[in-house]
Formats: sequence, C-alpha cells, structure tokens
Amino acid sequence: MTANVKHKDKLNRLSRIEGQVRGVASMIENGRYCIDILNQMQAIKAALVRVESQILKDHVSTCVTDAINSDDANDQSKKIDELLDLLEKVKS
Repeated sequence: MTANVKHKDKLNRLSRIEGQVRGVASMIENGRYCIDILNQMQAIKAALVRVESQILKDHVSTCVTDAINSDDANDQSKKIDELLDLLEKVKS
C-alpha cells in the first residue's frame, strides 16, 4: 500500500469520525437519551484509537526504521526519545 493510499484511508476514517462527532452534538441538541449519546462517544473513541494506532505503526515502519538504518546517531536518538515520550503520555 502506498503512502498516499494510507494517508487517504486515515483521512477517510477521520472524516467519518468528524461526522460522528457532529452527530453526537446533534443528539445533545435534540435531547437524546444519555446512554445513546455515551454509546456513540465510545464508538468515536474506539475509532480514534484505531487511527492513532495506524499512524503509530506507519511512523515506526518508516520514520523510526529509517533513523535506525541511518548512520545519524542524533536522528536515531531523537526518534527513540519521541517514542518514549509518547508512551509516557499514553500511560498517563
């Protein structure tokens, strides 16, 4: 799968999520049942996690791999530090 196809897939997913968020706002405006709203919000969070996971996989398979395979110790260190910082944020 080419980079453009991967980007298009992620953008399509984000567009669907955007529509879901607008749908939740509409549900709130229309006074829909709280559990229905919360179920939609859970679906949105799950969809965001899937997109986030794909972006992370792409980053590791391209940017991080390229840095590791390079002779640039600074770039290698930077990419590893970025990943560690991200993992710390996820744990919090």
